[in-house]
Amino acid sequence: MDMTKMFKSREWLLLLLIIVFSIAITYINPAFMSLDNIADLLKANTVLGIFALGVLLVLISGGFDVSFTAIAQVVQYAVVYYFLQANLDNIYLAILCSIIIGGVMGSLNGVIIYYFKITAIIVTIATNSLFYGLLYVVTQGDLIYDIPPSFLGLAELKIFPMHAANGALYGISFVTCLWFLLALGMHLFLRHTVLGRSVYAIGGNPVSAERVGFNLKKTTLFIYTLVGAISGFASIVQVSIVQTVIPNSIVGSELQVIAAVVLGGASVTGGRGSVAGTLLGVLLFSILSNSLTLMKISPYYYNVFTGLVILFSVAVNAVQVIRQRRSRVRVLVDIKEPS
Repeated sequence: MDMTKMFKSREWLLLLLIIVFSIAITYINPAFMSLDNIADLLKANTVLGIFALGVLLVLISGGFDVSFTAIAQVVQYAVVYYFLQANLDNIYLAILCSIIIGGVMGSLNGVIIYYFKITAIIVTIATNSLFYGLLYVVTQGDLIYDIPPSFLGLAELKIFPMHAANGALYGISFVTCLWFLLALGMHLFLRHTVLGRSVYAIGGNPVSAERVGFNLKKTTLFIYTLVGAISGFASIVQVSIVQTVIPNSIVGSELQVIAAVVLGGASVTGGRGSVAGTLLGVLLFSILSNSLTLMKISPYYYNVFTGLVILFSVAVNAVQVIRQRRSRVRVLVDIKEPS
């Protein structure tokens, strides 16, 4: 492998930064690199990571979505409330219902964006307010503390369980494994299917993509439906982790998710991004956020940090695009020059 190209890759750069920051934080707090702390860190950021996969899909397509948290909030409340009223306790059925409801809600974004030709960010801001507002009108902000046991067991299940010195059980949470499996599926979809390649093509140039035969309508509706379905799935995972349903616990975290995805190399202008980069972006963002706590920095600086991450990532992406364009121009000039 060409070492120069390797270190120009966003994924390798992120991996290097993760290693450097992990060593630095471990120096400050040696407990950081313990297996149980790493498992807890991954579990705590599983919901952010699942959301990030949906946001990645939208950004690659050249779209934008800030309604995914509102979709998750509505799905979460509706499914848990119904299961309690119907005296149901089946986590698999709950996940299926959440995916279906989330997909239907997400498809509304796709329909409005495609048929009415309205900018995606405007549509999703509107549906975010609509979904979240209706949830609060209907629920009056009431919390749900009584969660079906199978929901709670989802996050408590450990893969490769081990016992700490004090006897406490720890290991990689099952929900974290579900996040990684979903990431693998997303990678295979984007890289090895026609529909996945059409997401990149439409994000790069929708007019050209449609001219060469990619179905803009089918792809747009699919993208926003899938983002809604992923949001629905994430909502059940979030319930299993926090063990309660709070109507405002998810809405408001959109910027953190977008920051992690953009940090991972996804372009806000479309056509660029990878699942590996997104996973590393989520991990690096989580480590940096955790370091603020370890260094006892005021939580008021968290939004400042998020904004800086987005600005830095967008700037890096812009520089990479400019360099690629210059390289293409040089190649074209070399080709056209007479021998």
